Amino acid sequence: MAGKRYKELSAKIDMAKSYSVADASAFLQELKSAKFDETVEIALNLGVDPRHADQMIRGAVVLPHGTGKVVRVAVFAKGAKADEAKAAGADIVGTDDLVEQIKAGNINFDIVVAAPDCMGLVGQVGRILGPKGMMPNPKTGTVTADIAKAVSNVKGGQVNFRVDKKGNIHAGIGKVSFDTDKIAENIKAFVGAINRAKPSTAKGRYIKNAALSLTMSPAIKFDIQELLDIRA
Repeated sequence: MAGKRYKELSAKIDMAKSYSVADASAFLQELKSAKFDETVEIALNLGVDPRHADQMIRGAVVLPHGTGKVVRVAVFAKGAKADEAKAAGADIVGTDDLVEQIKAGNINFDIVVAAPDCMGLVGQVGRILGPKGMMPNPKTGTVTADIAKAVSNVKGGQVNFRVDKKGNIHAGIGKVSFDTDKIAENIKAFVGAINRAKPSTAKGRYIKNAALSLTMSPAIKFDIQELLDIRA
């Protein structure tokens, strides 16, 4: 049945058409099929060679309308910074105790934030956090002295992005239940961040391909030139 449903959804899409951000955002309503609130997913293929350090695209962006996902945040901090983290809404705050919790396999959080003076502790569990994509990094704003802002951003809809070895970036940028204009604004914010991260050494067309989909739907192709022009 899933195969049949997927084919029915695919038949609704004009595969020869490149959709504008506005049209693609609106068209998602035609692709709803699951009984849950599907995630809106964007996929980009960039004209970069991640084997070169200066072409490793990595960063973070706070979406104007959030992701629609409840994010649990663990913070490595002590003293006043720990108090700031708790006040900002961090779910777990600790130092050595948090290290032991992670070593024991109790990872009931989605993102890790760390104060710079706690990175030595974080290093003790780097082999656990790294493969899960949870290692704090200054480029994503998760290693910072401004703990309160970092926690607020993550809770408020920050999306981290990192190009894979084939030049692809995937991210969830909202839910299908969002208003169409909010989905469009989130797309523009995300693509704008990708465009701002373009390395000066990248050759040729920067965004080569891009598509939008739902968790259970086929993809809609974007008008690439419109994406390249986004600087928001």
